[in-house]
Amino acid sequence: MLHALEVFTTVAVGVMVGVEFSVAFFVNPILDGLPGDSAQHGRSHGARLLGGVMPLWYLTSLVLVGVWAGAGRHHHGAGLVASAGALLIVSVVMSVLLLVPINNRGRTWTAENRPEDWKEQMNRWDRFHYLRVAVIVAAFTLLAAAVA
Repeated sequence: MLHALEVFTTVAVGVMVGVEFSVAFFVNPILDGLPGDSAQHGRSHGARLLGGVMPLWYLTSLVLVGVWAGAGRHHHGAGLVASAGALLIVSVVMSVLLLVPINNRGRTWTAENRPEDWKEQMNRWDRFHYLRVAVIVAAFTLLAAAVA
């Protein structure tokens, strides 16, 4: 049973990491390369879509890692799992304090109501997101090492 939890958790976190990596290195650069204000429209839509899904995904991943850490505390790799959990906590705190406030503003923007500094705000979000991606990639790497 523990092995199934390890695999399921690693896959769930890995797919989450893949989505966030894709947003950082593919989706947003593609949107930013579109003409006119298409980037702002695409980012607003993405903020609404992913902003509704990702909080649940982050919290579910954190709970799964917590269950794994508790159930496997006497097994090989327990320290790696606990460390991955700590990194996921850091990513949630980063999200709530740094990324969500920008995301919540951006999700409501239209061509008529967006602020003049909308691009600077999106660039700030991108920088925080790159850091968050690094944190969750590290967490995923620790989980993969714990399974191995």
